Amino acid sequence: MSDKNSILICDDEPDIVSLVQKFLQLDNYNTLTCSNGKEALKILEEKYDEILLILLDVMMPALSGFEVLRTIRSKDSYNDVKVILFTVKSFKEDIEKGTELGADGYVTKPFSGNELRSYVKEILNN
Repeated sequence: MSDKNSILICDDEPDIVSLVQKFLQLDNYNTLTCSNGKEALKILEEKYDEILLILLDVMMPALSGFEVLRTIRSKDSYNDVKVILFTVKSFKEDIEKGTELGADGYVTKPFSGNELRSYVKEILNN
């Protein structure tokens, strides 16, 4: 059994980060946060042993969520980290692009806290 219990929330909107953090902590997940793609990759490298899942906004400064996902999936050592793209972009093309890049799931904003919690559990159990 893995000791991993952290979820990295990467979004450039502080209110979203705070809200998601509160919901995930209800299920006893530790949360790590950042506001851009470069920070996400740095945190993943430094705290890989803790991170179960990344909730990754698509539209961010520095690196987009798609670019971060592409980088994560290009490294075999990160294959066990689940990634859920988290965005207002709900166009079919965006969802297909995320799937092609290796996203494990896709959550659109606005979201329901309980639905988000259930979806995270579902992704982690698969």
